[in-house]
Amino acid sequence: MGKYIIRRLISMIITLVFVASITFFLMHAVPGGPFQSEKALPEAVIQALNEKYHLDDPLWKQYLDYMKGVFTFQLGPSFKRVGTTVNDLIVAGFPYSAKLGFFATLAIVALGIPAGIISALKSNKWEDYLVTILATLGVAVPSFVLGALFIYVFSSKLGWLPAFGLTSWKHYIGPVIALSGFSLAFVARLTRSSVLEVMQQDYIRTARAKGLPEIVVIVKHALKNALIPVVTYLGPMIAAMMTGSFIVEKIFAIPGMGKYFVESVSSRDYTVLMGTTIFYAAFSITMIFVVDIAYGFIDPRIKLGD
Repeated sequence: MGKYIIRRLISMIITLVFVASITFFLMHAVPGGPFQSEKALPEAVIQALNEKYHLDDPLWKQYLDYMKGVFTFQLGPSFKRVGTTVNDLIVAGFPYSAKLGFFATLAIVALGIPAGIISALKSNKWEDYLVTILATLGVAVPSFVLGALFIYVFSSKLGWLPAFGLTSWKHYIGPVIALSGFSLAFVARLTRSSVLEVMQQDYIRTARAKGLPEIVVIVKHALKNALIPVVTYLGPMIAAMMTGSFIVEKIFAIPGMGKYFVESVSSRDYTVLMGTTIFYAAFSITMIFVVDIAYGFIDPRIKLGD
């Protein structure tokens, strides 16, 4: 286990270096610069800004300075927000994205997995058909459509729930529904297919032949193996949820990381764009590592060292 963890940590660092490098060179390959806009600035002003932020240094020096900042957790200043660093924006936006992602993940796990189990155990019955129809709709309808539809019906027409911000528990309902819709439906379908496959295995028949109660067969023997594909999906999904959905946060005017990412694209705030991308990559890599460790607890037959 110890050797496995060390190998994974090394591979995580290499992956992060690769992501940071690709992001850096792609941003510098984009035509134009962070200080070029529709309202042209005087050439002297642009030169002064480039000198201030060391953008006139050779590309190799900019790269080394940036990678040094990545590994010292200093992602640089924002080009568009004077006196603000990328770290400041992440500290300000991540708590909103994390809370929203936590509640969305909770809804996905609490509703998606039980729905998939019920659908599998009631295969070809009305419960199965109902879950399948709802799951198909959840996968087919994009999050921005769910968000816009929620605002139109429940906020604009009925006036039951607020449409913008995150100041009370009611504000979370719309964003959580829009953010969790696709993943909830996907988890339900994935759980259903996995449970159906596991229930056909020989060890399940053996457990039933021993006279074990059906609830024991399902919970103790079937679910552990059936949940492995679900846990595999949950790792990257949690990372995506916790770091913010760009579209959902924009629709509901939530001041999370998605807001800063979208604004950095339109304003060419390269350091913010690169910083949020690297932060998401690091979070995603960490969650995948946690999922791999969780395999050993879910199924003891899985030997991580091998």
